[in-house]
Amino acid sequence: MASCAALSPSLVEYFEGEDFYRCGYCKNESGSRSHGMWAHSMTVQDYQDLIDRGWRRSGRYVYKPVMNQTCCPQYTIRCRSLQFQPSKSHKKVLKKMLKFLAKGEISKGNCEDEPMEPSMEDAVAGDMALINKLDLQCDLNLQESLEREVKKKGKSTKKEESNEFIQSQDKNEELGSGEPSHAVDVHTAPKPGKGADLSKPPCRKAKEIRKERKRLKLMQQSPAGGPEGFQAPREPKTKPNQPKSLEELIFESLPEDASHKLEVRVVRSSPPSSQFKATMLESYQVYKRYQMVIHNHSPDEPTVSQPENPPNGPDCGYGSFHQQYWLDGKIIAVGVIDILPYCVSSVYLYYDPDYSFLSLGVYSALREIAFTRQLHEKASQLSYYYMGFYIHSCPKMRYKGHYRPSDLLCPETYVWVPIEQCLPSLENSKYCRFNQDPEAADEGRSRDPDRLQVLYKKAILPYGVFKQQQREPGEEAAVLQYASLVGQACSERMLLFRN
Repeated sequence: MASCAALSPSLVEYFEGEDFYRCGYCKNESGSRSHGMWAHSMTVQDYQDLIDRGWRRSGRYVYKPVMNQTCCPQYTIRCRSLQFQPSKSHKKVLKKMLKFLAKGEISKGNCEDEPMEPSMEDAVAGDMALINKLDLQCDLNLQESLEREVKKKGKSTKKEESNEFIQSQDKNEELGSGEPSHAVDVHTAPKPGKGADLSKPPCRKAKEIRKERKRLKLMQQSPAGGPEGFQAPREPKTKPNQPKSLEELIFESLPEDASHKLEVRVVRSSPPSSQFKATMLESYQVYKRYQMVIHNHSPDEPTVSQPENPPNGPDCGYGSFHQQYWLDGKIIAVGVIDILPYCVSSVYLYYDPDYSFLSLGVYSALREIAFTRQLHEKASQLSYYYMGFYIHSCPKMRYKGHYRPSDLLCPETYVWVPIEQCLPSLENSKYCRFNQDPEAADEGRSRDPDRLQVLYKKAILPYGVFKQQQREPGEEAAVLQYASLVGQACSERMLLFRN
């Protein structure tokens, strides 16, 4: 039997049965149901596998909704970031930010299709005691996976500063390239007698009219249409209309006299890097004010976790990070994220309420999708952006489905299904099995519970050995329930703490 100190696997404490909470969506006092466990430590691979089975973390507390019983079923949703194209409402948010940075303009009105501030959907059913565990340091212990931990022994780690990135505004393009800078009029339906006249030539685009005027002006500057050898400027060959990429929209360059400067710094939060330590007080003040103004409750104390830096992973490593949004030298928002083997998982966002007009909830999500694509260039398996839970029964929570293409996790077979295929079923029933194959089963289910790993009296042993020693009534039922929820792979890697 192995000693606990020899290796560093995940260590969890499972809470038997189901927890009942007040639902934060439909306000049912005890309608929200979930299974839960406390993660004393958690490797990134184990957490990746858990969220792919419908689990989600709130601080160190890891929970899984009882989907067929809870009042508002919460479906794990992921965006395929490599194929993502921003919608019109997303573009409005990005343009609003650019206008604010370039000219200090504050757009009036909000984007109708997206909420303007993040909600607390990833906390267990809106329960305030658990919401407070969404702390400043993203406190899940994300350690090196068991196999990588052994390989890494003897190798020196990189300096903390090498794990920090600064994503600043690029200046590769000019602001407003080819687009009118004035406000665009909203066209209304034509009145009777004033519609399009087919006998007249079709209306031309304003851009074409401007080019024509410029060409005529140049020709009128000299007699006979211009000096000898003078040629009116040719219109450039028009390229097929291709939408701008997300990166082009985000990193559109600003004029030298821009009113504001925004940069996004990615810093490791656990263990805290030197830059994180230097900015912790300022970041915490934003968090504190956000919790008190937006959610009307006090924040909790932070805790500490550990990093992972495998050679084939992203330069910053895996684990828990903060994306700090610095505006003119001060932090206005912080996005808490987990970087996992196959995804960037969005945990939480808090921001200075004075900047709500910038739609920072939407803007940060778009920045995190772009960040996922950036990490993919180094770690090819990392290509998804996990947005937490999609709750179709709550209209205000459907906005996550606007980040396309995206998939929902089948709550019975744990396969990913395009959201377009899921929506018709969700219109008819809150709880749905998305996998249309009636014969399909959970391929990762627990098949051999005796191989489950248990930590008992500072020793690691298989459950098959442990159950011969324990005499507690109901012990086997609790362990089997845990095994069925986490699956065979995680049950063999993680250590289940038992008294």
